[in-house]
Amino acid sequence: MAVQTLKDLLDAGVEGRGVLVRSDLNVPLDGETITDAGRILASAPTIRTLAEAGAKVVVTAHLGRPKGEPDPKYSLAPVAAKLGEVLGRNVQLASDVVGQDALARSEGLTDGDILLLENVRFDARETSKDDAERLAFARELVELVGDDGAFVSDGFGVVHRKQASVYDVATLLPHYAGGLVAAEVDVLAKLTTDTERPYAVVLGGSKVSDKLGVIEALAPKVDTLVIGGGMCFTFLAAQGYSVGTSLLEESMIDTCKQLLERFGDVIHIPQDVVVADKFAADAESRTVAADSIPDGWMGLDIGPESVQRFASLLGSAKTVFWNGPMGVFEFENFAAGTKGVAEAIIEATGKGAFSVVGGGDSAAAVRSLGLGEDRFSHISTGGGASLEYLEGKELPGIAVLEG
Repeated sequence: MAVQTLKDLLDAGVEGRGVLVRSDLNVPLDGETITDAGRILASAPTIRTLAEAGAKVVVTAHLGRPKGEPDPKYSLAPVAAKLGEVLGRNVQLASDVVGQDALARSEGLTDGDILLLENVRFDARETSKDDAERLAFARELVELVGDDGAFVSDGFGVVHRKQASVYDVATLLPHYAGGLVAAEVDVLAKLTTDTERPYAVVLGGSKVSDKLGVIEALAPKVDTLVIGGGMCFTFLAAQGYSVGTSLLEESMIDTCKQLLERFGDVIHIPQDVVVADKFAADAESRTVAADSIPDGWMGLDIGPESVQRFASLLGSAKTVFWNGPMGVFEFENFAAGTKGVAEAIIEATGKGAFSVVGGGDSAAAVRSLGLGEDRFSHISTGGGASLEYLEGKELPGIAVLEG
């Protein structure tokens, strides 16, 4: 990646300078409790490095999808507390984004201080399609770090968005890729150039439409493409099977038929599934053949035969990219598919394969199932960004760093 990095900024000197950092701190919450702190843990090293070098660090981040105005449900207060705990130092939280409190707090920063602005999406200009509106907001963000400030892009999960705190601020300040963004792009480059074969991709999640671009981009390039999760039922329907009350995108059935016709030797879908009589942790469940899902029942996981078959396909892979769980892993009775496939990827990694886990749900599954992040080559923090990169799309937040 032909961009300046965090090391370049540190070499130039940051002591006493304001540094605006865009992090991805969009963590899942249950009320005010963070249920998976992975993104905070991944973002902490860049923030710590800058603070320890004497920068006045101002962090921008979003949480959820507020509608362009303050909403207490999406406050970054729990994130600020957890980030401070991880860093072992105080992290101030401004009560606004670019208002009086943010201005006052930023002016009061001393060397090594960290200020987290409130949810950047509380300002509608952040996600505006109007270039002038976004740029005006970016200018207000830049004011918080002063004339000799710098911008560090470290939120890989948002670099596919042309938003003020991701894209426009980089046009106004000397800009650098944070450690997380630089590492992510290096890893994803390995999945698109000179990839060691056999190359296997595992895709799960709920919707075919979300993954269609990456399926079309990767199917001609990979040796194995495994499909699980809710999206597999649209593929099963494309084969003429009844899928009961399972998740189904009827509008995508013809597309799935075409994909199976074009790439039938590469695409592998489940032979058996675990079905339930309702969507609940305590639902009655049974394993059935993929072509024998009973009426009124829904598929919530891939079955043991499918796990065994997928594991054997992954066993010889030298490169593996996994995005999306195989089932509703949050319910213990429907976690075996995700765990089994993950363990197969771990086994391949142990034999020398390069493995990348992409997407928040997959990373959360690795952690919640106790599989050990260090047993994979890389855990990506950017689901949508990873997929768009692999589709060959330009990522605005990366392109602007190269300018």
